[in-house]
Amino acid sequence: MVAASGPLYAIAGGVTATYAVTGVVGVPLSFVLLAPVLALFAVGYAAMSRYITGAGAFYPYVVNGLGRPAGVAISFVALVAYNGIQISVYGLFGWSLSNWLNPLLGLDTPWWLWALAIALVIGTLGVLRVDLNAKVLGVVLLLECAVIVVTDLALLGSPDGGGAPSLVPLAPSSLFTTGVGAVFAFSVAVFTGFEGAASYSEEVRDPRRTVARATFLAVALTAVLYTLSALAMADAAGPANVVGAAQAQGPGLLFGLNAQRLGSVFSDVSYVLFLTSQFASLLSFHNAIARYFFALGREGVLPEALARTNRRTGAPAAGSLLQTALGLVVVAVFAIAGRDPFTELFSWLGTMASTGVVFVLAAVSVSVIGFFRRREHDEPAWRHTTAPALAAVALLVILVLILWNFDVLLGTAGDSPLRWILPGILLLAAVIGLVRGSVLRSRKPEVYAGIGKVE
Repeated sequence: MVAASGPLYAIAGGVTATYAVTGVVGVPLSFVLLAPVLALFAVGYAAMSRYITGAGAFYPYVVNGLGRPAGVAISFVALVAYNGIQISVYGLFGWSLSNWLNPLLGLDTPWWLWALAIALVIGTLGVLRVDLNAKVLGVVLLLECAVIVVTDLALLGSPDGGGAPSLVPLAPSSLFTTGVGAVFAFSVAVFTGFEGAASYSEEVRDPRRTVARATFLAVALTAVLYTLSALAMADAAGPANVVGAAQAQGPGLLFGLNAQRLGSVFSDVSYVLFLTSQFASLLSFHNAIARYFFALGREGVLPEALARTNRRTGAPAAGSLLQTALGLVVVAVFAIAGRDPFTELFSWLGTMASTGVVFVLAAVSVSVIGFFRRREHDEPAWRHTTAPALAAVALLVILVLILWNFDVLLGTAGDSPLRWILPGILLLAAVIGLVRGSVLRSRKPEVYAGIGKVE
């Protein structure tokens, strides 16, 4: 779970983007505050996963907690959100590789060339059913964590101006200012992936315990890594300088700081892991989205053509090709428009996606309450009502803050149409999902009855 979310690329790309776009210094505190909210969500989510085993997507949870129309609506929002995350990383990868290779080899290649190339590579691997197994991801994760820990220790040990590390980034006044909602949007985006444990519930010895433990450990590990890394980055650059440095250098900020303290060789190795981290995340998200298309096509929620698989490999070929096509189109549009791959493609789609994820998490929390009210169980009230209710309230507050500060997220003027277009895409997806569910209920009742069905 943690390896697929790419902690090194989340820190070098996501945390840096948070500083650069929001202009807020209190980024480390956002992780401290967000982790308990996600842990509250995990309490109810893990409890429900004991009864809905093997469900890789969120919509079966909502179907069994709030009903099929709501479940279809959430499935469409989740599909848009996870496609947004996937496609946003194409922009980051293209930026990262071009900025690394151009000076190294004396080339002058545009970011979009590498973004389109990696999209084709990922799409091909998806059709061929190539995936990274847990051992490969585990090795990459250990290397990433080692680099992060060494870098954090070096940065915290030599802050800008000398002396002791500054705690200014952890002060409430550094976070709760204009743009706080934008900070939470980015922070949710880098946490995305922690919720994947339930996908493995059929493959573990004791899903009633393992799913919950894995989810809590994922939240705890990433929260610690992100908090310390964001603090270390701010202290090494200087709390007063970190925003400007992030805006000027982008993801290169982290590697420039560790090169100053640990040498160019360590920095180069870190950058290679930064690229492999993005690759692992791209492939993991691509395969998950392709299977999401496949599942919705198989159930008749989306066109049945999406349920087609590769005859030789069994991979969800139609879903893989559709996801690749979407990525190529979006990258091409941003390239033709001359938009920035980091502050616009990566940041815009990433924040739109995280907005959708917050909405979906809130819906799942409410679904947990509805699910347990409709069936007999032996779960304590903390798991089936109290924790999910607290999580839903907290997530809805965060959602309101995100929407309130959406212009900050985009780095545009408050009257920019994008301020409404991007959240509007999520709302449109939900409305289309509700309509689709209603149409299936009236015209294809047998298909409707099978939506989100749990054996």
